[in-house]
Amino acid sequence: MTEYTDHRTPEGLRVRGTILVVPGRGESRATYARLGRRLAADAYRVRVLDAPDPAGAADDPAGWLARFGAALDRAAEDTAGGDGVVRPVVVVGADTGAVATAALLGGAADGGGRTPDAVVLAGLPAPDAPVPAGDDWEGELDVRTACPAHRGVLTDDALVRRGSLREAVPASLLTAAYTGTIGVPALFLAGEADPLADLDALTAAVKGLTRARLSVVREARHDVLNDLQHRSVAAEIVTFLEALRTALVPAVAVRSSSW
Repeated sequence: MTEYTDHRTPEGLRVRGTILVVPGRGESRATYARLGRRLAADAYRVRVLDAPDPAGAADDPAGWLARFGAALDRAAEDTAGGDGVVRPVVVVGADTGAVATAALLGGAADGGGRTPDAVVLAGLPAPDAPVPAGDDWEGELDVRTACPAHRGVLTDDALVRRGSLREAVPASLLTAAYTGTIGVPALFLAGEADPLADLDALTAAVKGLTRARLSVVREARHDVLNDLQHRSVAAEIVTFLEALRTALVPAVAVRSSSW
């Protein structure tokens, strides 16, 4: 049975939406505890799922994606409160979690579920992403993050699978993620220093969508949600979440600035 890690809003605040976090290769639910707490503090109900195993999509990508979509729907169901599912439901996917989410919404699945209303896709690997050199843990950490706290979280978590970034992502999922038509509002997040990203290809893919934005995080590496810039990244996500309430019109507009 799938398990979840939930982060609840502060008592007394009205829940503003439901966020489903889908980890990527090698990550555990604990990888996103910091992000979950921060988004929950802004009155969003956060549920972190187990990372999907994309290896199962190699032979039957459409069926695998349909099962993934059904799992998202199940995860969105409120089991703790009496107010039901609080919308919007937003999926935040990282690495292969982002690939699976983008491929699902891009129309590559048989059937599909009702979730989500919007997506945040972070650290989407390039279709021809290079395999990280070497097989040592320090080298993998260098690909992932420069944040000392996050490096410690990954190193100390026995559930994190070391060497996972060397695992190939099924080409069918990557193709669907980059060429499919995502019909819901989408925020793409990419690290400027992510060696697994292709910013030109990602820019071209985002330009082909009607309600999408690509935000590049300066000097960030592959784990863009958890790198040194995690506070600014969380703020970008919250800005996107709040803009969903006003037809993607941001609440704050700069009229004049000297910096």
